[in-house]
Amino acid sequence: MDDLTARLVAALLVALRVAPALAYGGPFTLLRVPLTMRVLLALVLALWLVAGRPAATVDVVRSGASLLSLAAGELLVGIAIALCLQLAFAAILWAGRAVDIQAGFGLAMVADPTTQAQMPLAGTVFAYGAAAVFFTMGGAHDLIALWAASLDALPMGHGLLAGDMQALSALAGTLFAMGIGLVAIVMLVLFLLDLTIAFMSRTLPQMNVLLLGFQVKSMATLLTLPVALAVSAGIFVRLLRTALEGAPGLLGQGTG
Repeated sequence: MDDLTARLVAALLVALRVAPALAYGGPFTLLRVPLTMRVLLALVLALWLVAGRPAATVDVVRSGASLLSLAAGELLVGIAIALCLQLAFAAILWAGRAVDIQAGFGLAMVADPTTQAQMPLAGTVFAYGAAAVFFTMGGAHDLIALWAASLDALPMGHGLLAGDMQALSALAGTLFAMGIGLVAIVMLVLFLLDLTIAFMSRTLPQMNVLLLGFQVKSMATLLTLPVALAVSAGIFVRLLRTALEGAPGLLGQGTG
């Protein structure tokens, strides 16, 4: 196999490590980018990674290893990295869904034109806020550095050497706990309103508590959501950093 062919094959294989995060990981799923552009971006990044680490990529292809096994290993690594980002945004959407149910918007959903799926009202606001924070804090650069470091720790052909399910459960628990922290102010306000309305229903039984509670909690949610977004910037950053730093644990290596 000549040098050019080996580099192209290596780039296609490394693209399997890059593509899952661009296709399925937040915040990229929130961006309306054509599929062709995502594929081209994955190939360009793969060519750059191959050029910088020929020993971990091109030399492995030249060794005559099975291309099917190499592709499977690269895809598993890519899925593990994408899963960390997906967990972070799933935690944000889950916390937003909890706010919707508490505020009385349990049946209300937003049609996301990007993913063609239904999303919770508050969760959508926080998800796009997290996407803005991700690109502002240089998360894209950190993701590229993670891909490069993963090639050093797990060269092509190694796949997942020691994937740890315990690390996955610990990461998910941490991210979902931080997700609740994002909406803690809103949840506290809604809880206090529920207590107030409950006391009022005992003293004024003739009042339509259900109608009053829905109106008051709806207005309170709309007023406190901007406040929660403003004061949660640090939690956004920490949540996204934790997701990126948790990827090495899923890969079984200290690539961070």
